[in-house]
Amino acid sequence: MDQLALLFVLLLGAVVSVPLGDRLGLPAPVLMTLFGIVLALLEFVPNVSIPPDLILPALLPSLLYAAVRRTSWRQFTANIRPILLLAVALVFVTTVTVAVVANTIVPGLPIAAAVALGALVAPPDPIAATAVAGQLGLPRRLVSILEGEGLFNDVTAIVLYNVAITAAVTGAFSPWKAGLDLVLSAVVAVAVGLALGWGANKLMDLLDDATLQIGLTLLVPYASYVLAEEFHGSGVLAVLTTALFLAEYATDADDVLTRLAGHTFWNIVDTLVTGVAFGLIGLELHNAIRTASGRWAEMLGWAAAVVGVVVFVRLLWLIPATWLTKRLHARRDYDEEIPTSWRETVVMWWSGMRGVASVALALAIPLKTDEGAPFPDRDEIVFIAFGVIMATLVLQGLTLPWLVKRLGVRADTDREKEFEKALAVRAAKAAKLRLREIEAVEELSEELSEQMVRRAFEIGVRISPDLGEEERREAHVQRVRRLKRVRRIQGEMLSAARHEVLAARSEPGADPEVVDRVLRHLDVRSLR
Repeated sequence: MDQLALLFVLLLGAVVSVPLGDRLGLPAPVLMTLFGIVLALLEFVPNVSIPPDLILPALLPSLLYAAVRRTSWRQFTANIRPILLLAVALVFVTTVTVAVVANTIVPGLPIAAAVALGALVAPPDPIAATAVAGQLGLPRRLVSILEGEGLFNDVTAIVLYNVAITAAVTGAFSPWKAGLDLVLSAVVAVAVGLALGWGANKLMDLLDDATLQIGLTLLVPYASYVLAEEFHGSGVLAVLTTALFLAEYATDADDVLTRLAGHTFWNIVDTLVTGVAFGLIGLELHNAIRTASGRWAEMLGWAAAVVGVVVFVRLLWLIPATWLTKRLHARRDYDEEIPTSWRETVVMWWSGMRGVASVALALAIPLKTDEGAPFPDRDEIVFIAFGVIMATLVLQGLTLPWLVKRLGVRADTDREKEFEKALAVRAAKAAKLRLREIEAVEELSEELSEQMVRRAFEIGVRISPDLGEEERREAHVQRVRRLKRVRRIQGEMLSAARHEVLAARSEPGADPEVVDRVLRHLDVRSLR
């Protein structure tokens, strides 16, 4: 099996893992990691030979952009305090604690290399967190915090990692320069992200075609990442800034086709790239086995110690952080989304899985220092990092569904229904207001006006059937039944039309482009 064949096997596994995970009640990323481990144990499967410096830019931009599409700037600002406590403060604390422990237990490990190890295992993976949490029916406030933490903790970790690697390679370290680099990296990233977001938004207005607009959204995250890195900024933060800008300003409410097609396209990208990323994590077992040859007991002990530090530092941090956030929350007027019970805090603790970023950073450790000497204890650092990733991703990922069920942590469906009902009311009122504006400038017959009023009411009732009174709801149910019958008959008619047009594609002299154009018209008509 060559590298290309292995890539296609991973892509196939990514597709199959989604329904299989739904059936087994397990997260698809965890299944893909296990699949990668199985592949790594097969003799005919080759070692993965991806340049380490290409892993992050190849995988992270699209995954981050897909994750940001599920959130919003308002949601981020509502959770800014818990996100900063987790994505910045906790990453610092974890990095320092792991560095101290690793420097103590690993003989001869320099402090700079130990800090690099701490930085690369500190950030929970945003893709694993959102993929796992999203399938478990957790309260939205927990998912929002996990998403925000996962999206922003890589920024802090990568900056710390770069500072530590530079100190280990050059032998020089300046705290003032490190702090300045952190600030400049963030400023450059935000500037690049905003500039590309603004430019992409303007360009989308010129590209009056759904295919081209969606293609642009695929290119923009990579451009943002690469451009920020070229100017020594944070590529991750630049992608997040660009994605949040586009999510806020590049949405046309009336561009239905682009929105539906874009949603489908990014679901596909997210599924395939996530599957490949976590499959690659499992395949790295090759390197871990080779590194630990003859030293299993010693190196497994080091890895277990660091796993314990990573896991329990998160718990010890979450308990006071949650208490502090609640205290500060009590003084505010708005409803900040925070964990409201010890059960939710435990779920947040156990959701801190490591993944793609940790693997990429571990593999990106240089082989030599500036003086030509081997990078200190590189093999040991890579093995420990792999142990942390496997323990947190596989162990926590496999047991998190059980833990959530055991603790009874579930989404507040009543609150979601109330919000849905409120949106339905707003939608119906907006439709009625627009109808009155039309009636003011156009003369509508009484029959047509009454029909349009009913349609405006139905806009809300179709979203939330609880809106109408009992009699009107019953009338609506009858109309829905008739409408379903009409749609069924109309669907069968359109199906017959599509079959007939599609059959013409293979007739002599038929122009396939014309046939496809007619099919698209029929397909769009079917969506209405």
